[in-house]
Parts: sequence; structure tokens; C-alpha cells
Amino acid sequence: MQRARIRLACTEPKKLDDVCDQVKKIAEKTGVNISGPMPLPTKKLKVPVRKSPDGEGTATWERWEMRIHKRLIEIDADDRTMRQVMRVTVPEGVNIEIELIS
Repeated sequence: MQRARIRLACTEPKKLDDVCDQVKKIAEKTGVNISGPMPLPTKKLKVPVRKSPDGEGTATWERWEMRIHKRLIEIDADDRTMRQVMRVTVPEGVNIEIELIS
């Protein structure tokens, strides 16, 4: 049987966990095997920026950081289950990628 690998990414972990819970409920309701959600390493994007806009004065820096949280879920790719997963409401800012593997 084929399996579906669902990768989720978002800057807000609360939204990410909500989508993972929805997928988990669908898998439990349809009775398919589920593996996950497994947390993947968080990507940290760091940007150092000068505080003074004109370059005069002391060289003081602000360090901005954006964290991208990721989760991985694998479920059996049952036709009925996949239709319901496709209908999950995905909040703004959550990236979802579904890949079928054998």
C-alpha cells in the first residue's frame, strides 16, 4: 500500500500543531496507520541590522531572527482518507506538502 508523507512548515508552532491535530483525527476516524507528527529541526534565519540609519555613531547592531518550525506525518494513502486530508482548512502562513511514496 502507498503511504502519504505530509510535510508542514510554519513560523507559528500553535497553527502547525492545530493542523497536525486535524490530520491525526482524520487518520483515527478512518482507521489508517499514522506515524507522527515528528518534529523536524527548526530552521533559524538570522539577520543582523545596523541600528543607526545613516552610518554615523557607534556600530550597534540588532539581531532579528525568524524561526521556521517543521513537522512530518506519514499515513497510509487510503483514497477516502486522502480526500479528507485535502479538505483540511490550512491557516494562512502554514505550508503543506503532500508526497506519495511506495
